Amino acid sequence: MITITDKAKKHLQKLRQKANLDDTYFLRVAVQGGGCSGLSYKLDFDNELLPNDQVFDNDGIKLVCNLKSYLYLAGTELDYSDGLNGKGFHFANPNATRTCGCGESFAV
Repeated sequence: MITITDKAKKHLQKLRQKANLDDTYFLRVAVQGGGCSGLSYKLDFDNELLPNDQVFDNDGIKLVCNLKSYLYLAGTELDYSDGLNGKGFHFANPNATRTCGCGESFAV
């Protein structure tokens, strides 16, 4: 399962509203090659489910990822920070053996 903190949910709802996206849009999370640690996270709004998608409902926020990405993301928590040390989404991924300083890429 992939979970989302309350702070991240609130920010995602604001982003979806700002982009004029209705409730048919969900958050797609993916892992792709790249970044200084080898793998990087990708977030985007989407409204089309694909055959191998894994779907998670987090109190009204639907999160979707493909099966390949889920193998890297199982147990991950998505959080949002707006503090002085950095603003943006952060992944607490128990599968990552190494992360880069910016937190946007990881290795397993």
